[in-house]
Amino acid sequence: MVRHRHPSQPEVPRKPVLAVPDALASILPHGGLVQGSVAAVSGAGSLLLGMVAAVTASGKHVAVIGQPRFGLLAAAEMGAELHRLAVVPDPGEDPVEVAAILLDGLDLVVLGLGGRSVPPSRARAVVARARSKGATLLVTDGQWDGIELRLDAVVRSYGGVGTGARSGRGRLRTLQLEVRAQGKAMRPRTTRVDLRSEQGRVQWTVAPEIRRAAVDSDADDLAVLA
Repeated sequence: MVRHRHPSQPEVPRKPVLAVPDALASILPHGGLVQGSVAAVSGAGSLLLGMVAAVTASGKHVAVIGQPRFGLLAAAEMGAELHRLAVVPDPGEDPVEVAAILLDGLDLVVLGLGGRSVPPSRARAVVARARSKGATLLVTDGQWDGIELRLDAVVRSYGGVGTGARSGRGRLRTLQLEVRAQGKAMRPRTTRVDLRSEQGRVQWTVAPEIRRAAVDSDADDLAVLA
């Protein structure tokens, strides 16, 4: 789908980014995770799995630190290339130091803080390291100053689970997430995506109601330019 920009609307300069699921690209200012930045993710675990899968599938390398429940099978079903993924479920007493070291050689480092609050001075030092290395840090489950982008996912609906007498029974076939992005230099943006399992792979697609709204918006833009 081609977006038509109003002549008075400034164009945001593009920066090098890491891939995200295509269904999420439209809510991010640069269409992906900016390299050398620090972002945060929270909410439904499918969001983190999908982002890791997209980065590894694009040929980049990822480490996941302090996430003992991170599902390798689920990541693989979303398209992750597991040979490009390192997992450190128990990084010890100082997971931040482990993350800082891994920023030297990897494209994306996911850091689970386990409820910790990182002192601002230390956070700034790690942010500076990420920028100098061109690596991206994605933090979750804790407090971190200097976040440039925040992503939060909420499950809105399930498909395949029965109702009535069969309530809670059946095989889960679809899942709809509402994903919200917000950051320092952008207005909050929200989208809904459908996750559907097909032949052992999980596909991400923009929810039909969001696609219809985008088409209507494009028609309005064309009317203004006509």
